[in-house]
Amino acid sequence: MDYVKPNEVLSAMIDAGKAKAELSVLQLVVRGALGGAILACATTLAYTATAQTGLPLVGAILFPVGFVMIILLGLELVTGSFALVPLAVLEKRTTTPRMLRNFFWVIIGHLLGCAAYAALYGLTLTKMGTDMSNPLVQTLITTSEAKTVAYQAMGGDGILLAFIKAVLCNWMVTLGAVLAMTSKSTAGKIAAMWLPILTFFAQGFEHTVVNFFVIPAGMLLGAPVTFSDWWVWNGVPVLLGNFAGGMLFTGMLLYLSHKGLKQGSPLVDLPLRSEEAVAVKAPVLEKSL
Repeated sequence: MDYVKPNEVLSAMIDAGKAKAELSVLQLVVRGALGGAILACATTLAYTATAQTGLPLVGAILFPVGFVMIILLGLELVTGSFALVPLAVLEKRTTTPRMLRNFFWVIIGHLLGCAAYAALYGLTLTKMGTDMSNPLVQTLITTSEAKTVAYQAMGGDGILLAFIKAVLCNWMVTLGAVLAMTSKSTAGKIAAMWLPILTFFAQGFEHTVVNFFVIPAGMLLGAPVTFSDWWVWNGVPVLLGNFAGGMLFTGMLLYLSHKGLKQGSPLVDLPLRSEEAVAVKAPVLEKSL
């Protein structure tokens, strides 16, 4: 069967969290950089499709290609790790310092990868800085402003709104990472993870790694956004919201839902092995004869 049962998925989530926590710093940075750049490329693909069709939903339908490539290549996406690594800590398969180490270095990798793609894409979009007429230039500038100074204009409510949209975003993103584990085939994995990623992007929720590209790219193209605008009104609240959404809504709630089904859990009795089952049934058979 291609389908993987929920109890097996939970075990896979914990194993994946442990494996991520044990990666070297170099692996975390390189995988994070590639993951960030690929997701940024998928973002510009979505914006291009929206501009060409006038239908944002078309862009949302295409955006998951980046997430699919990241998952299938085994690269790092810190927002996905927010659901997986804390479970490994909870099960004492790794430690909190190792979890934080994973998050820190993957974020550094994301920033490097997104910055590199932003610079290269900006040069491509503007024909080496000589032509600012491409409509996507204004799209990036407007989006950068909407994700920072628009929240600033709302004051404290803006920070709270960014946090809430980040929680909802990473609930869906981490479900994509988990749903990829529900199938053993490549086609099944792609179909399963496509659904929640489309859902988050179509509704304009806040994703840390996407913002690591969009906001700096808009700044490079002339958006009136400062470094402090970026991190105070988007970077920090969105990062915290993504962590809360992934860890609580996906990681912890799925753990509580299925921990009693997880093979090898110390919280439940393990199913009898075949030889044990025979031993139990034998006396019953003898009495019935």
